[in-house]
Amino acid sequence: MSDHSAWLTVSSGVLTAQINPLGAELSTLRDPSGHELLWDGNPEFWKGRAPLLFPIVGTLANGVYRLAGKTYALPRHGFARGKPFEVLRVSAADALLRLRADDETLAVYPFNFELQVRFEISDSTLRVTTSVRNDGDVPMPASFGYHPAFRWPLPFGAARARHAIEFDLEESPLIRRLDAAGLVTPTRYPSPLQAQRLQLEDELFKNDVLILAPVRSQAVRYGTDTGSRIGLEFPDTPYLGLWSKPNAPFICIEPWHGIADPAGFTGDFTAKPGVFMVAPRAHRQLSMHITLTSG
Repeated sequence: MSDHSAWLTVSSGVLTAQINPLGAELSTLRDPSGHELLWDGNPEFWKGRAPLLFPIVGTLANGVYRLAGKTYALPRHGFARGKPFEVLRVSAADALLRLRADDETLAVYPFNFELQVRFEISDSTLRVTTSVRNDGDVPMPASFGYHPAFRWPLPFGAARARHAIEFDLEESPLIRRLDAAGLVTPTRYPSPLQAQRLQLEDELFKNDVLILAPVRSQAVRYGTDTGSRIGLEFPDTPYLGLWSKPNAPFICIEPWHGIADPAGFTGDFTAKPGVFMVAPRAHRQLSMHITLTSG
C-alpha cells in the first residue's frame, strides 16, 4: 500500500495535484470544488493512476529484448513505475523528482540513465515535463510514455455515454491493435473516429487499447459538449494509446514515444518502433500538459 502522507501536493488554487514519489506518479487531480478528475487506482478495475512508462512502452515479445547480441528481460511498460524517485524540490506549485540507474536497473537495462520529472501547476494547467538523460559514454536507446487515467464519467453530473474525445487534426482512417500476447498486430483496423471525434463506449475496448500510430494531433479534449472538459497536449510523442476496460470508470489517454513490439519482432532494441537515441551526456525532453476548461 502507498503511504499517502508521503505524497507531494502542488496547487494553483484552481487545480491541485498530488504526486506519489513511488514511480513519480500523478495520483490525484482536483478542481477548485474538490472534484477528483483522476482515476483512484481501485484494484477491482486497475491499480494504476498515471504511471510513467520507461524504458519501454508496452509488451516485449516473449518478455525480452535484444541489444548488441545480449538478451534482457523487462516487464510490460518497464520498471520506472515501480521505483522510488528522489524528491529534489517541492514548493507550493512545483515539484521535481529524479530516478537514477542502480544495480537493479543496470542488470536489465545497461545504461546510466537519469529521469527527472517536473510537475508544475499554474492557473488551470498542470505541466509534466520529463527529461530522459544519458549519463553514460555510449548512445542510449529508450522509449517513454505517459499513462494518465481520467474519470469516466467526469464528476460533473453528465452521463457516461455523453463523453467523447476530440482531436485537433484529422487522423488516419486506420488504427493499430494488440494481439492476445500484447503485441502490435500487422493488420490495421478501421478507426472508430468520426470527423476528429471519438464517442466513448465500452465496446471500443473489448479488445484492449486503440493505438494511433502515428498520431497527427498534438492535443485532444475529453469530456462532454457541455460542462468542464480536460485538454491534453503532447507535443513530443508520436503515438497515442486510448485504453479502458469494459465498464471500468476510467479512460486512459496515453501519449507515447514507443510502442509494444510488433508481432514477430526479433530485431535489436535500437530498431524497435518508437525507440529514440540519446547521445552521451545529452537528454531528451518529453512533456504533457493537462488543462481543465470550464463549461
